[in-house]
Order: sequence, then structure tokens, then C-alpha cells
Amino acid sequence: MKAMTFKAFAVVNEIDLNKIAIHCGIPKKFTWEEPLILKGAILESILGREINAGQMVLIFSFGSVVFINQTEPSETTILLKFIQRFEPDVEINNADRYTDDYKLHIHENESLELADEYVMVPEFEEFYPELISTVLAKSVALEKTEEQLGKIHDRLETMIDRLEKGKLRIGNKELARTTAKILRHEYNTLAYIMILDKPEITWSSSTASEFYDKMMEFFELSDRYKILKSKTEILYNIMDGFSTISHSIRGLFVEWVIVLLILFEIVLTLLQIAGLLP
Repeated sequence: MKAMTFKAFAVVNEIDLNKIAIHCGIPKKFTWEEPLILKGAILESILGREINAGQMVLIFSFGSVVFINQTEPSETTILLKFIQRFEPDVEINNADRYTDDYKLHIHENESLELADEYVMVPEFEEFYPELISTVLAKSVALEKTEEQLGKIHDRLETMIDRLEKGKLRIGNKELARTTAKILRHEYNTLAYIMILDKPEITWSSSTASEFYDKMMEFFELSDRYKILKSKTEILYNIMDGFSTISHSIRGLFVEWVIVLLILFEIVLTLLQIAGLLP
């Protein structure tokens, strides 16, 4: 059997699979954990030409797209423009920013072998394409969110630099915007990509489960997930510190205003007693 090729892209934070399924006439309601698979006549109608046997595209709700046995580079743009009709935020021009390539080789009398560019198995199983695609899709989605986390860190570093220079005032809007970015990152990464969730086929097939676990381990998805979760908790701790400083400054300002008002009232009273004021 000829090697199967996989090319994964992370192009947006979220894709509504049900909108695309309805448009394509697929009578199924998709949940977060399963991909929308485009193949056969449906994929031919989207690409506008005949496709090879075994060629398909898997679209994941967390914003990743995986091409299997892609034959023309232009297919990427055509398919992404199709998805963009349903999700305007799809980044077509920067599609190659978060991507990964992989291959599935079939060699009889060979044991399972995982490498950076391919996986080798002794015989083909129907679940291989979907499981490989799922791991690749999660990997590139994680790569995208890892970079977004770096941008949040840069923003916090700027705020820390201001504190070091004695500029202690941090506006509520600035705190709210930064906190919202952290929450969005946590939702996109820890909740929506569902790193620790396993495809349905792995619950009914021990072979599929074992293969998926090995793929997850090889791509270090669980470790990357733990690192992101740890970094997110650190971000929250930093934001708590900023919030405490900001509230303390505001509280101190209010206290001084109250003291000044009391002093002003005392001065007025003394002036009245002295007969300097009516």
C-alpha cells in the first residue's frame, strides 16, 4: 500500500462543523470531539475537480484542518476559502504559520515505529487516518496557542517594567483586557482543544487506544498541555498581584481624600470659632 500523507493546519480558534455539514448535505449533528470528514463527491464539488482514491479532508471544531493524500498545493487555498464562508476569521494568508506534515507507511512483518516524519505499521487499520489526523490537529492547535501565550507574557512583562519604574497605576480596562486574553487562551487550549479527551473509536478498540496513546506520547501533547496549564496559573497569579496593587493604590487615594475632607472641616470649624467666618 502506498504511503498516506498528512498535512495539518491551525487556521482559526473555532469552526462550527454543523454549519458546514448542513451546507454539504451531511445529515449528522457533530459534537466537539469528532471531526467533519469531507471526501468523495462532496470534496470533489468543493475542489471543483476529481480527486484520488483515499483523498479526504478532516475539519476539527478547534480550528484545525488536516489534508490526507493532498495532490495539489492549491487545494489548501480552495478548501480554506470554502471554510472562510462559514468562519470569516480563517487566516488563509498565514495558513502555513502553524502546520505539520506526516506520513503513514505500511510494511508487513515490521513492528510499530514512530519517527518525526512518519509512523510505520505492519498492516492498515481503518482508524489510522482519523487518529493520526486528530493528533496532528491538536499538535498544530497547541502550537498556535503556545505562541498566543507568548504574546500575553510579553504584555505582562511591559506592565512589570512600568511597576519597576514606579508607575503603579494600572487601569481597570487594562487589567480586564489582559485577564480576558488569559481566559480566552485557557478556553481555547485547555477546554476547547480537549487535549486529554480521546476519540470515540479508542473506547471500543484496544488496538486503536494503544496506537493513539503512543501517538500522543510521541508528540508530547500531554506534557505540552501540563506546561501550558502551569504557565496559565502563573499568569493568573501575576494578574492577582497587579489587581492587589491597583486596588491598594485606589484605597490609599480614597483614604487621603477622606483625611483631607476631615482636615478641611476642622479648619472651617476653627475659623468659625475665631469669628473669621460667619
